[in-house]
Amino acid sequence: MLDDLRALQRQLQLEKMAKFQRRVSFGDLLTDRTENAREYGFGIGTSCYDNVLILGDVNVGENTWIGPNVILDGSGRLDIGSFCSISAGVQIYSHNTVKKSVTLGQEPIEFSPTHIGDGVYIGPNSIIAQGVTIGDCAIIGAMSFVNKDVPARKKVWGCPAEIRGDIEAE
Repeated sequence: MLDDLRALQRQLQLEKMAKFQRRVSFGDLLTDRTENAREYGFGIGTSCYDNVLILGDVNVGENTWIGPNVILDGSGRLDIGSFCSISAGVQIYSHNTVKKSVTLGQEPIEFSPTHIGDGVYIGPNSIIAQGVTIGDCAIIGAMSFVNKDVPARKKVWGCPAEIRGDIEAE
């Protein structure tokens, strides 16, 4: 059986390489990204890689792309709008265990809803902290740590992320 599974994996990888010039994890060879999103109840046209970790109450609008190796923590509620791009390795949180850890369990885990507006681009390996709201059509630069709200149509990046400019209205 293991030999058959390996042969299937090799065949599927060859087909994926021929069609898209890419190699993906085994789970992504067996699943369809739009079907994954649909099974989570995400909006029409949304795409979600098989290796995305999704926890708790996560709501995603239409036509949003969720890249590989993403963490979507909805334990305190997470809302993501339509037409967003959530790049590879992004982590979005709605809880933290800081106080619980440093008080040796005397304080509880903290939960706060996190909201991502419509048309938001979040660059690779960025982290969005619990309780943050990102306004519509904002851009989060790669490898940013966003620990405060981002107004609509702003460009932010850095650690911690800072507003670096505006996005011109079309």
